[in-house]
Amino acid sequence: MSRRMRLIIVYVSFVLAFVGVMIFVGGIVVELFAVRQEPVTEDISIAVQVALGGLLLAAVMLLIPFTVIGLALARQSRELGSGYGDAYRYIEAFRFREAIPLLERSISEGKETAEVLMLLTSAYAYSGQLAKAQATADRAVQLYPNDAESYMTLANGYRLQAAYEEAANALREAARLAPQQPVIWAELGFVQRLAGDEAGAFDSFEQSASHAMPAAYGVRVFYHLAQAYQAAGETREAVKATAKMMSARNGLATWNAGLRALEGTAYGHALRYEIAAIEQALADADAGNLG
Repeated sequence: MSRRMRLIIVYVSFVLAFVGVMIFVGGIVVELFAVRQEPVTEDISIAVQVALGGLLLAAVMLLIPFTVIGLALARQSRELGSGYGDAYRYIEAFRFREAIPLLERSISEGKETAEVLMLLTSAYAYSGQLAKAQATADRAVQLYPNDAESYMTLANGYRLQAAYEEAANALREAARLAPQQPVIWAELGFVQRLAGDEAGAFDSFEQSASHAMPAAYGVRVFYHLAQAYQAAGETREAVKATAKMMSARNGLATWNAGLRALEGTAYGHALRYEIAAIEQALADADAGNLG
C-alpha cells in the first residue's frame, strides 16, 4: 500500500468517525427533547438505535487508522531494521553515540537503506567520527546513485568538515535529481554562501522560495533574500521577503535546538552568527526599522 493510499484511508476514516459522533449526539438530543406522541414502552426507540449506530460507526472508523499506522510502523521496522525507530529518537535528542550501534545493527540485518545510511552518517559526524561519516556517505551514493537523499547525506558530511565546495557539488546533484524540493535548494544556498558564492546562493534561494517550504528553512531563506534585495536597491522585494521571514520566525527554534550538536564545528560557529543576525533582523522589523 502506497503512502498516499494510507493517508487517504486515515483521512476518510477520521471523517467518517466524526460523522458517527455527530449521528450519536444527534440521536441522543432527539431522544431527550423530542415530544413523544406514543406511550412509553420498553423497546429501544429509533433515535437511540440511530445514536448507537453512529457510536459503532465512530468506533470502527477510529480503529481503522490506528491499524493502518501500526501496520506501517511494522513495515518500516522490517524495511529499516529493528533499531531504526529507537535510533531516530536518540538522534532527535542529540544522543548520537547511542544511536550508532542501533543503526549498525540495522545494517547488519541487511537493511542498508538510504534512510539508515543517512542517519548513521549524521550520528558518526556529530559524534566526531568524521572518517566513518564520510565512508558511510560515500556508501549511500554508491548504493543509491539516483536518490537525492544520498547526495544530501554526502553534503552533510562534507559540510561538517567545512568542505563547502564539495557539499555544494553534492547538493547540485541532489537538486538535479529532485528539482522540486525546496529544502535541497535552500541547503545548496546555505553552503554556497559559506563557500563565498553569493550569486549562486541567491539563485538557489530564489529557486527554494518558488515552492512552499517548512518554516525552519523559510526564515533563513527569506532573510538572505531580503538582505540581497536590499543591497540591490530592490526595496519592494526586500519588504516582501522580510514579511515572509517574519511569518516563518518560529522556524528559528529548530536551528537553535540543533546548535548544541554542532558545537566545535566551523559550520556550527557560522550558523550561530547567522541565527543572531536573523534575530536582530526580526527585532528591527518588529520595531519598524526596515532600512
